[in-house]
Amino acid sequence: METEVPKCGNILISEPTIIGDITFNRSVILLAHYNSDGAVGFILNKPLEFNLDDIIPEVNFSFKIFNGGPVEQDNLYFIHNVPHLIEESIKIANGVFWGGSFETIIQIINNKEITENNIKFFLGYSGWDPIQLEDELKAKTWVIDDEIEPKDVFNVNTKGEFWQEKMKNLGGEYLLWSNAPENPNNN
Repeated sequence: METEVPKCGNILISEPTIIGDITFNRSVILLAHYNSDGAVGFILNKPLEFNLDDIIPEVNFSFKIFNGGPVEQDNLYFIHNVPHLIEESIKIANGVFWGGSFETIIQIINNKEITENNIKFFLGYSGWDPIQLEDELKAKTWVIDDEIEPKDVFNVNTKGEFWQEKMKNLGGEYLLWSNAPENPNNN
């Protein structure tokens, strides 16, 4: 069986595991960048315990921040669906964009022009060196989901439910894992 080639906008779903990888266990990742130099993605379903206004005092509203991955966790990243409002955005996939002017972000948040349905913030990112992601796909660490829905990307707020939903959608052998506890010791 040939391994599927990833592309920007794919959703990577972590394969079920009992090893207990804290960072990627039950992760659902949006692949934001992919080429021969490597790949970058953001974990969509790992909310952190603090909000945007906790780290950016100029922001007048609380936006949830997610753990984007283990790389550069002291940097803030964001994806959004409003490129017409945010200059310098990079298209990831249909309806999903990465980055842009942070000064503009602060302004449009404070002017109530966007909500959490339009933007998602991450501390850190998930990164792969050249061919590392391909090797992980061959090792069956990830399942690629081509069916990206922008609404899914921006409305994920719970840690395990989104991963469980993706397991159910994959069907077959994955159905069993959709109901398994996150920690197998709790079984």
